[in-house]
Amino acid sequence: MGKKKIKVDDPYALKKAFTKGDLFTKLSVIICGFGCIMRKQVVKGILMLLIEVGYILFMVNSGFHNLSLIGSLGTQKQGEVWNEAAGVYEYTQGDNSVLILLYAVATIFLTLAFIVFWALQLKHAYKLQTYQEEGREIPTLKEDIASLFDKNLHCTLMFLPSLGILFLNIIPLCYMILMAFTNYSKKGDHQVLFDWVGLKVFAEVLDFRSDTGKQFWGVLIWTIVWAIFATFLNYIMGMILAMLINRKRTRLKSMWRFFFVLSVAVPQFVSLMIISIMLQDHGAVNVMLQNAGIISSPIPWLSNAAWARVTVIVVNLWVGIPYTMLQVTGILQNIPSELYEAAKVDGAGPVTIFFKITLPYMLFVTTPYLITAFTGNVNNFNVIYLLTGGGPTPVGNTAGKTDLLVTWLFKLTVEQQYFNVGAVIGILTFVVLSIIALVTYRNSGSYKNEEAFM
Repeated sequence: MGKKKIKVDDPYALKKAFTKGDLFTKLSVIICGFGCIMRKQVVKGILMLLIEVGYILFMVNSGFHNLSLIGSLGTQKQGEVWNEAAGVYEYTQGDNSVLILLYAVATIFLTLAFIVFWALQLKHAYKLQTYQEEGREIPTLKEDIASLFDKNLHCTLMFLPSLGILFLNIIPLCYMILMAFTNYSKKGDHQVLFDWVGLKVFAEVLDFRSDTGKQFWGVLIWTIVWAIFATFLNYIMGMILAMLINRKRTRLKSMWRFFFVLSVAVPQFVSLMIISIMLQDHGAVNVMLQNAGIISSPIPWLSNAAWARVTVIVVNLWVGIPYTMLQVTGILQNIPSELYEAAKVDGAGPVTIFFKITLPYMLFVTTPYLITAFTGNVNNFNVIYLLTGGGPTPVGNTAGKTDLLVTWLFKLTVEQQYFNVGAVIGILTFVVLSIIALVTYRNSGSYKNEEAFM
């Protein structure tokens, strides 16, 4: 009987490295790259060893110190000492909780990355052992490099994007989440040295009786109302516009599409700024309406809370309908014409055809798009901030009547510097959107019957 072949890409290779590994493999637990060095992959093994040495030196020099301060976030305040010789006050540098928390988070992620690296190099050492036991040739450095541009090309191409996501998304996100459990804000002068407060800020935000809680629930309700109107009005009206243009009897289809695509091509920032100027109390719109005798006094498009809420919804329709039209045009053209012909033969009118054929087909195909559009409208910073700035009427000390959660979050962090409250709002926004998106998608036909619609 031949020797039993060992499975190289074994998901339990790490466990087997401890139980079935030889001396070289087991020494790789302590000395990273040892198994590679002893099995003729010297350069790769030395690089692994240098990574381990570099991590140990970092932890000894600053890593353990960074982790030791995370519990207190610093205790020493900035001091003031009188220098008699110079005749001036000198300031001694105190602890900076912002940097302490940042360095601690970075150290934790670096440690996690090293653990992953340690596990991979140990599995690689066991893999080389299996190669040797099977009598297979161990790849050279040149062959390993060549594989990075062949069968392991995905690792080469995904390395830098993954690194970018880690440093630009995941680490800042974790830092923000931790910030929500502190008293980091200008309130009480907690901008340099702050402490852990647990769930205190969450309780304050969710409490109907507190000022912050009243603002949060008011802004949350308006955000949901805004997102529903902005999403479904854009969707229905964009679909109707696409159907009108795609009708057989509609002439100059390319010209109509060009006009609406042109409105999409103009930067939204420019369009919204111009509209904001035109809708001022003495802007172009009110002046033209007064000159035409339609109104006797300016309409407070943006200076009255009720008018402002209606205005931002209407302006968002003008901005968003062309996008929806472009999204659904191709889908409408793919609906089998036989369905419409059969419905007409059975005596169905345009309204019946729309609700029985067109709308169900569109909803089945575009449910993921609707979820994305709803999420985008909840986070629609441009329309609100550029038109009203969240105003005109304030809700509490920091929010306005037209503020969405995202614009309020901007004010809390950038303008008001309530960083802990802003972090809590960011977390709650993520939770609300995640629940809505997951529940909606999992109960939609697009998820349950992906290939069942005919």
